[in-house]
Amino acid sequence: MDAADASQLSFEDALKRLEEIVRTLEKGEAPLDRSIELYQEGDRLKRHCEARLRDAQARIEQISLGSDGQPTGLRPFDAG
Repeated sequence: MDAADASQLSFEDALKRLEEIVRTLEKGEAPLDRSIELYQEGDRLKRHCEARLRDAQARIEQISLGSDGQPTGLRPFDAG
């Protein structure tokens, strides 16, 4: 799976694939070339998951709370 493919995955699907890769690498049964490919794919998936989490955190931080502590709406997200 290349970077473009990874970017199309949902967070949950990317995390599931990453977990599969980790299990495979931990077994140590893959040939060296395949292990390198899996490591590279895992690295792409890890970066994709981290980016999705940062995005989600930024959106959560934009939730406005009223004086009663209840959400009152959203502030525009400023990515800059």
